[in-house]
Amino acid sequence: MEIEETIIEVEMEDEAIPAPIPKEPPKILRLEECVVNRIAAGEVIQRPVSAVKELIENSLDADSTSISVVVKDGGLKLIQVSDDGHGICYEDLPILCERHTTSKLSKFEDLQSIRSMGFRGEALASMTYVGHVTVTTITMGQLHGYRATYRDGLMVDEPKACAAVKGTQIMIENLFYNMAARRKTLQNSADDYPKIVDLISRFAIHHTHVSFSCRKHGAGRADVHTIATSSRLDAIRSVYGVSVARNLMNIEVSDTGPLNSVFKMDGFISNSNYIAKKITMVLFINDRLVDCGALKRAIEIVYTATLPKASKPFIYMSIILPPEHVDVNIHPTKREVSLLNQEFVIEKIQSVVGSKLRSSNESRTFQEQVRTTYLTVA
Repeated sequence: MEIEETIIEVEMEDEAIPAPIPKEPPKILRLEECVVNRIAAGEVIQRPVSAVKELIENSLDADSTSISVVVKDGGLKLIQVSDDGHGICYEDLPILCERHTTSKLSKFEDLQSIRSMGFRGEALASMTYVGHVTVTTITMGQLHGYRATYRDGLMVDEPKACAAVKGTQIMIENLFYNMAARRKTLQNSADDYPKIVDLISRFAIHHTHVSFSCRKHGAGRADVHTIATSSRLDAIRSVYGVSVARNLMNIEVSDTGPLNSVFKMDGFISNSNYIAKKITMVLFINDRLVDCGALKRAIEIVYTATLPKASKPFIYMSIILPPEHVDVNIHPTKREVSLLNQEFVIEKIQSVVGSKLRSSNESRTFQEQVRTTYLTVA
């Protein structure tokens, strides 16, 4: 019996799986430039609203006072942004859409004091790698404008003279035509045009000196239409409606933090009468539209604790900090920034918001008590 078991063990050992033959490590290759550029473009221009944001910021950097946006098929067929800014010089058109060409800075240290919205010189180039771009522009003093088309970062032909109105018009057609998976995903999405409308609405209530419009291609009526105004509240009323504007309270903060980090904040926050299903937070830091999850959570905590029934507020805030205290170069789409002494800034804003809400709520409670007393006596 023992002999048979030994034989079985030997046979099992003979049938054991052979050791794998070691493979050579995969060879590292240098990607072709066109592949690198297309990969980078897909990160910068993630969806149509990304392209619209970049183009609007370019228009704002060009000192425009009027910006209009036309969109077709959620931005996949057409995005057209027109402004009345200073235009683009004829001499700059050949390199306009090359990667890392920009008028915003010339050396890395310039980022420490950057005030423009753009600075990397990637956005227009990225658009040409995932769409067909046409630029029409005229500068002050010119008798006519010029039109140029771009593909893969390069100008296709010499700029052609054409009739033009003041400023620049940039048209992107067939966005993501060469990225089948993304285009198919976006075609099945119904929220891209609403995202664009929401984006322009946010710009409109901050840049009140600029007129904004946004409409679908072929539509007679604009979904966003604002005129320049000196009143922030009027801009909010025009974009978000009377029911929002009448339930807002002005709020201001000014303080000096550690390392003399002076900051100012002004804006509007909703009162206890504002009821919504989700929070609306519009945040600009040094005139740059950004997200800040930590600040948003801090404010939600205050509302939940103070006004449980109105815990999904409307918030508009504009924070001004020294440019050297804001790192704008931490996100591919510039959606986020990093602040020096961020915790101090958030704690200060949270404290002031809490005080404003408590005083407002106490005043409302007192008014209700007075009204109840009056009705009882009557």
